[in-house]
Parts: sequence; C-alpha cells; structure tokens
Amino acid sequence: VQLVESGGGLVQPGGSLRLSCAASGFTFRIYVMNWYRQAPGKERELVARISSAGGRTNYADSVKGRFTISRDNAKNTVYLQMNSLKPEDTAVYYCSSQIQWLGAPDYWGQGTQVTVSS
Repeated sequence: VQLVESGGGLVQPGGSLRLSCAASGFTFRIYVMNWYRQAPGKERELVARISSAGGRTNYADSVKGRFTISRDNAKNTVYLQMNSLKPEDTAVYYCSSQIQWLGAPDYWGQGTQVTVSS
C-alpha cells in the first residue's frame, strides 16, 4: 500500500496550491479518503474527507469555502485544492484512507509541507 502526496511548497498569503495523493496497492474506489494536517506543536487535524464515490464531503470549519477535496477513481488520486491560503494553514499535509466514513484511517502517506508566508 502506498499513498504519495505531492504539490506542497511555499506560497504567499492569498495564494493557491493543489495537493495530489496517488494511491496504489489497495482498492482505491471503495475507500473514504482524507486530508489531515499537522502544524508544529499542534495535534494532527482532519481537514477534509470525501466518500468513496465522491458524492459526500466534509470540511473543517477553518477551511470551509477555501479548500475543496475531490477524487478521480480512474486515476486512483485524491486532490485538495487550497485557495485564499493563510499563514495558519502552514503545516504538513497528509492523505489517508479508511473503509468507513466514521472510522479511523487505515493507511497514511508520508506528508507534504505547505508553507504560507510572505
């Protein structure tokens, strides 16, 4: 099983980034997918979640209206479009997968750094 994130980097406040997570080694299309983040000195938090078919999503209050999670089951990839980025969005972003909507993640990626700074 592999989850490989990409797309992180340094961006100015107000800018945008698109994260990708390529999955392999499991039946991607039946799994719920998540984006979590962890800032220095803080606990890991759930940013966004998407159902297996993509019809249901959930977002942390802090990112609602700015971030969009999506998936392409033909490409085994989940995305996180991040707009209007703020310095407080700075964190390592991880993708993860789980079978049940309210379950705990089964698999994790290695993370990608997002830094929002002028």
